[in-house]
Amino acid sequence: MRLSARVDYALRAAVELASLGAGPNRPVTADQLAQAQAIPPKFLESILLQLRRGGIVNAQRGPEGGYWLSRPAEKISLADVIRVIDGPLAHVRGQRPEALGYQGAARALQAVWIALRASEREILELVSVADVASGQLPERVRELTADPTAWV
Repeated sequence: MRLSARVDYALRAAVELASLGAGPNRPVTADQLAQAQAIPPKFLESILLQLRRGGIVNAQRGPEGGYWLSRPAEKISLADVIRVIDGPLAHVRGQRPEALGYQGAARALQAVWIALRASEREILELVSVADVASGQLPERVRELTADPTAWV
């Protein structure tokens, strides 16, 4: 699995908003987020705009303005953020795995790509922004990371 810098920064910004308890009465500025997560400020601003358009964050302009999550952090999965930034979770050459047509000996590759997508979904839809912000990851994630071979 390859995640873009854009996705990484979007996830970090969402987690930071959750950890700071940002809300309409307590918005967090893009500069505060950029500084807290060491994200290039101009790059972050375009990511926040994309997250706003995708319904992940709300924004308020002005001197008292900033950003906050559009719904409770427990209701925003990592998959939600990734889909807003990069689109579908798994694709091959820009196509969804079910749309691929392999022939002959390679035919089973389609099933592998679909299984890979299902596996990614299992974890990315299971883990919420709140889970990451609190450091309390679901049991399934803890099980997978307890295996030393997962780290190499």
